[in-house]
Amino acid sequence: MKKTKPLVLDVDGTFLRTDMLFECLWGGLGRDPVATCRAIWETFGDKAALKAQLAEISQPRVDLMPVSAPVQAVVDAAKEQRVEVVLASASDMSLVRELAQTHDLSPNVFASENGVNLRGSAKADALVAAYGEGGFHYAGNELDDFAIWDKADETIIVGPVPGAKHKLITEHSVTELAGGWAWADLVRALRPHQYVKNILLLLPLIAAHQFGLIPFLTILLAIVAFSAAASCIYIVNDLLDLEADRLHVKKKHRPFASGAVPIMVGMKACLALGILALGVAFCLNWAFFGIVALYMALSLSYSLKLKRLRWVDIATLAALYTIRVVAGAAAAEIYVSGFMLVFIYPVFITLGCVKRLTELTLATSDERLPGRGYGKPDRPDLMNVACLGMFAALFVFFLYSFTDQAISLYKSQWLLWVAMIPIAGWLWRMVSLGYKGKQDHDPIVFAMKDRHGLSLLIFTITIMFYAAGLFHQAFGF
Repeated sequence: MKKTKPLVLDVDGTFLRTDMLFECLWGGLGRDPVATCRAIWETFGDKAALKAQLAEISQPRVDLMPVSAPVQAVVDAAKEQRVEVVLASASDMSLVRELAQTHDLSPNVFASENGVNLRGSAKADALVAAYGEGGFHYAGNELDDFAIWDKADETIIVGPVPGAKHKLITEHSVTELAGGWAWADLVRALRPHQYVKNILLLLPLIAAHQFGLIPFLTILLAIVAFSAAASCIYIVNDLLDLEADRLHVKKKHRPFASGAVPIMVGMKACLALGILALGVAFCLNWAFFGIVALYMALSLSYSLKLKRLRWVDIATLAALYTIRVVAGAAAAEIYVSGFMLVFIYPVFITLGCVKRLTELTLATSDERLPGRGYGKPDRPDLMNVACLGMFAALFVFFLYSFTDQAISLYKSQWLLWVAMIPIAGWLWRMVSLGYKGKQDHDPIVFAMKDRHGLSLLIFTITIMFYAAGLFHQAFGF
């Protein structure tokens, strides 16, 4: 690359591994969803005005936005040779100027302002007016950049751009840099390891001792729907939490926070998963469809607002887990006892407190967690609520043992009381490990990998099956 001409960098997808417009969109939805939706409505068709309003609403931290390592290496080399490095972007001028200042680049920036959306030919005209045709090098990453590459001296292609090198190499010196995204990273964004939570849909079948093939296959379809719905909401949650995740010691490596997967790809995947979830639910029955829709709506409310409210977030988490049990009953059209729901809910209140206890114990300061309403001083209160949840769950289970349904299902009532011992042991183990910070950030996922905890759960189920006489029916003892 010649060293006498400025190096001009596109921003979205080139210098940054993200897109400032979508950063502002999701940041605005998280900060003020009403104002963001109003801005979209009022500026429909005027992209420059939309970008300016979204930037003002969201006020994103450009210093946290992920930078492309290969492009940064080119920038560092250019700086060493005292080449001017200029940002030219279709993003809003205020953000591009701040980005240039943050990374110690040239104060001469080109961006959208005064109603002009600086993209494609508009950007090419601005750069030619400033430097002359062939008076600059340009790095870009998409088809719209052809208009600028044609006017540049040398071109840098970041990531896969179909046909770019073949078209440009006859007239320009072309450099290719790594970029783009991988399907494996998108799959990671779906968090398939979290699907283990949907095993809760099987609880109504187990509790009702329904072990037929048809109900089981129905629940498997229901699990597919809930898994798709959960992944859809996980993507939404990650996009709303971009800045908070980037400030987190582990979450900063998530696909969208790190820039491994473009925000637009996540939005498309989110739409596809939402359609899949509701489509499968519709094919089962209307009751299950309604529950899936309720789950998605409540999850979205949690992502937008409720997770930032002290105690409300834990109550909502518990409700989202409990809804899975109701969904399993609705999908298989099985009656679920009110006692089961009243028992399950405080269990998940306890686990919700465990989730927060784990996060606070692993936090590096006493300040409130980013995007949450808790700080380390709240640990004693969370511990108290967790213990209250334990007591409430065990008390409800004890009361259930005297109901007509329990008496009809379990011939040996006293064994239900024995089963309370490993249940209490498991709950206390979860609370204790969370308080000590020895858990994963998600207690359900941790529980599925905890051998000692799984032993207690299996022991509990064994006792209850024996109390119901299922072993006698199956094996004759």
